[in-house]
Amino acid sequence: MAEIVLDGVTKRYPDGTVAVHELDLEIADGEFVILVGPSGCGKTTTLNMIAGLEDITQGVVRIGGAVVNDMGPKDRDIAMVFQDYALYPHMTVRENLAFPLKMARTPADVLRRKVADVADTLGLAGMLDRKPAQLSGGQRQRVAMGRAIVRDPRAFLMDEPLSNLDARLRLEMRTQLSRLQKRLDTTTVYVTHDQTEAMTLGDRVALLRAGYVQQVGTPRELYDRPANLFVAGFIGAPAMNLLPATVEDDRLRTPLGPVPLIAAHRRALAAHDAGREVVVGLRPEALEHAGAGNDTGVTVTAAVDIIESTGADMYAYLFLEDGEPAASAFMELTATDDAGSGGSPDGRQLVARLDPDTPAREGEPIELRFDPRKLHLFDPRTGIRIPMP
Repeated sequence: MAEIVLDGVTKRYPDGTVAVHELDLEIADGEFVILVGPSGCGKTTTLNMIAGLEDITQGVVRIGGAVVNDMGPKDRDIAMVFQDYALYPHMTVRENLAFPLKMARTPADVLRRKVADVADTLGLAGMLDRKPAQLSGGQRQRVAMGRAIVRDPRAFLMDEPLSNLDARLRLEMRTQLSRLQKRLDTTTVYVTHDQTEAMTLGDRVALLRAGYVQQVGTPRELYDRPANLFVAGFIGAPAMNLLPATVEDDRLRTPLGPVPLIAAHRRALAAHDAGREVVVGLRPEALEHAGAGNDTGVTVTAAVDIIESTGADMYAYLFLEDGEPAASAFMELTATDDAGSGGSPDGRQLVARLDPDTPAREGEPIELRFDPRKLHLFDPRTGIRIPMP
């Protein structure tokens, strides 16, 4: 096992395109870190530079304290698991698992023991004599992981290893992978564009956009205290509602209606020297039906556009009847790339995560309530979240 440190790592291609900009990241020994972001954000390029599959234009990569910039992939003592299982179709599961050990000239008795141990760990003991074509997608992925594990490397690098699986298998493999990583306690860097994987698997998450790290922290930190509008709009499903607002004396004028400024908001705005214009963020689960029993908070009336039911939850997509069209500056600020955004296209749309028994009907108004303490404030000049003191 070993810590991985990226110090000012940059990747610039010959045509001048910069895929990764001066990335700083420290991954502790045994830590499970997720690199997440939309397509083209630089996460796979970063993983490939750690692995030695991409040259580093600038900066330093250290593994276990040693600079590895000029080392080949095989000399870095890391193991990679790719989206493509990359199994040898003419070999059995046993032979696929044993292949890295054979290449390392491992003694036969040690090889047999390691293959048996890994097969038991991954539930492959009864499949050792099968070939990949006789396995399901989940079983083939377990073999690919087993081939990496059997080497006992210092670190695992995984590039969207579950993306070829269907939804049920992804959930099953996600649970197995999390359990396996905790058992092996091996430093792991995992790339995904799926924020659900990022939030459920990692000890920490590094969210990238256009080659820049937006925020690094625990999943809870990114969810509860997003660093900026991009993080707020990317993390969460559905994403955070982002709406334009204006500070007016002791209240906020918003498409939700007037919202009283609580003491914490006033202190935060004063400390940040924010102007009159702000962006407010509200998680969908912060909204509840006004008839749910809680009679405190701010009430908002909205027309129900679309209802989606998942069984356990109801997602109501709403149109704010009293809202005003947002300025183009707000729409540009809250727009993101293919990650999506919680920003309403015109500042008047809202999504609420409600109890499935909520009496909501498409085409009819509904009265909702929220606690103003759950509002997030962002500076529209920079997109940065205004921290509460």
